[in-house]
Amino acid sequence: MTGVKTNERPGTKAVLKYCHISAYKIRPVLDLIRNKEVTVARDILRFSERDAAFVVGKLLDSAVANAAHNDQLVDVDELYVSACFADEGMTHKRWRPRARGRATRIRKRTSHITVIVSRLPEDRLTRVRARRAAETANRRARRVAGGRAGRRTRRDEQLPGTTEPVNAEAAETVEQTIAEQDAAVNDTTGAEEAGIVDQQEAAVEAAEEATADDAGTTEAPESAAEEAGIVDQQDAAVEAAEAATEKEEGE
Repeated sequence: MTGVKTNERPGTKAVLKYCHISAYKIRPVLDLIRNKEVTVARDILRFSERDAAFVVGKLLDSAVANAAHNDQLVDVDELYVSACFADEGMTHKRWRPRARGRATRIRKRTSHITVIVSRLPEDRLTRVRARRAAETANRRARRVAGGRAGRRTRRDEQLPGTTEPVNAEAAETVEQTIAEQDAAVNDTTGAEEAGIVDQQEAAVEAAEEATADDAGTTEAPESAAEEAGIVDQQDAAVEAAEAATEKEEGE
């Protein structure tokens, strides 16, 4: 007893007649998508390098649309290519003139392409649904894990008051710099409170007074001034003023 013929298999079909491509060139493309899921078949046709793949892809989309509108098979993931074949159509005969008054026949062949899509069997559909659920769960788990790891990394590497993450060495260097700046500001404030600026001004005034007294004294000799320690006091005052100025500039 013979089985069901190919063109009589159950499912939703789409037919393209008088396609201007030879059936010999279309059949290798149909062999690639036979018994494949619709999503997989679309990917195969999209990346195929044969020109017939474009025509077969459009015919496959037409068959899926017919299944959705006519048979209410809306879920494309539950469909597969149950049958596909190409029959020879009418051949257009043309003539090409050749040498010595002869003529050569040109055959422009056509074909009739048929694609049938059907719903997956229950056992195969169960496996497909399980695989799809597992892929979705794995994708969601990877997305959640990546988001948590990214937030943790940004929180650990981000400095307070900044928006750009840095590494640990850069963070330590910045913290040391901030601490040194704070210490310098505190030292400057303490110096002003201790009256270093006033001492500097007083030392300069004492030096000026000592210089004026030394210049105005004509009766006392230089040896007596050195014995009194006026020159030493003047030098000490100038040195103290210069040291205080350098310290203030360094801070």
